[in-house]
Amino acid sequence: MDTSAMSGLLQQLQAAAGQAGQTDASAAQSAGGTPNFAEALTHSIDRIDALKTQAVESGRAYESGQPGVGLNDVMVNMAKADVATNMGIQVRNRVVSAYQDIMNMQV
Repeated sequence: MDTSAMSGLLQQLQAAAGQAGQTDASAAQSAGGTPNFAEALTHSIDRIDALKTQAVESGRAYESGQPGVGLNDVMVNMAKADVATNMGIQVRNRVVSAYQDIMNMQV
């Protein structure tokens, strides 16, 4: 997946998180002090972005010949970022599908 597609995906997910975060904070906070959906979504997006950044940085470090950075580390970081991105895409697809199902319900 190219960088522009990843950036576009992150922007879409961040926009959805921003819209979800506009709800009343007291109503959005679930029982037991667990994070609400917007917080969980924002945290997930941030984690995906951090993994992507780490993969890019390790790749640049390897290319520049920094000691202690092996090709296997770069490949593992890239695989982690790819898996996290694909998971984010699947979660987005399921959320959109659930939203469409709810919107198509007869009341």
